[in-house]
Amino acid sequence: MCADGSEYSFWVREADPERVVFYLEGGGACFSAASCSFTGGTYSVTTGESDDPTGAGGIFDFSNPANPLAGSSFVGAPYCTGDVHIGNNVHQYSDDLTVHHNGFVNASRALAELHARFPDATEVVVAGSSAGSVAAPFFGGLVSDLYPDAKVSVVADASGAYPSNPVINATISSLWGAFSVVPDWPVNEGITPQEWGVPEMFIQAGLHDPDIRFARFDNAFDSTQLSFAQLAGFDASNMDQLIRDNETRIEAAGVQVSSYLAPGEDHTILGRDEMYSLGVEGVAFVDWLTEYLAADAPIADVSCVDCGPQL
Repeated sequence: MCADGSEYSFWVREADPERVVFYLEGGGACFSAASCSFTGGTYSVTTGESDDPTGAGGIFDFSNPANPLAGSSFVGAPYCTGDVHIGNNVHQYSDDLTVHHNGFVNASRALAELHARFPDATEVVVAGSSAGSVAAPFFGGLVSDLYPDAKVSVVADASGAYPSNPVINATISSLWGAFSVVPDWPVNEGITPQEWGVPEMFIQAGLHDPDIRFARFDNAFDSTQLSFAQLAGFDASNMDQLIRDNETRIEAAGVQVSSYLAPGEDHTILGRDEMYSLGVEGVAFVDWLTEYLAADAPIADVSCVDCGPQL
């Protein structure tokens, strides 16, 4: 169900049964009665036909020959719970606002459908934008459990600035029930709510299965990430450096990430036609993404030199 108790729905595109994409939709997050409001909050509280991104652009432009995922089957998990797809809790924010943070249950139901429809997939791409980007590496680990012999590639689109802050991690866990969904992988033994943050989604999944491949896209001064940083209470004014520091943290733990850092304040790339026109330092994003999906190892990072904040 969605945050307000309404029915949840997801969408499926049947194409190549061996090449499959599991997509986690974005759409904000909430932490308080104001941000979680069903009428004036920071996220959508329902799903429906409008969540079908077919024809929206980017990786959903299935008629574009430049789209490296045009022939793939898709299962898309819309987002209506304010908990970046990892929630498992009912929280009362005020006398008249009770939120069903049901994101993990919803996305897991969509993932179960993917496995039921495409049990013989040999390549699975787990992609997410914005809020969906946060959970993409985590679900990459769950996909690798379902498909132990498949090539699993994660593409996290626009969440690279969010750090691992013990206070924020614990607060989110308390509100959303996020720590209750931590898998019982051996690498997670002893981990605490304070240690379960956004970079750890990469670290723990990558240590659990070193064959999972990870990629990230960000704009260096993403205005949406900046606004949610302010909402969550951490300083992201030097966002380009924060993005680089988070990647350094992930790779220092032994998990390699291929990254593409573009200049400016835009937010997300996978669902927009700019995916086909964006270039940084002479490297077109669509060519970089195509190379990443075809490769079996990390590919070279691309990073803006003059990063903005304006394009």
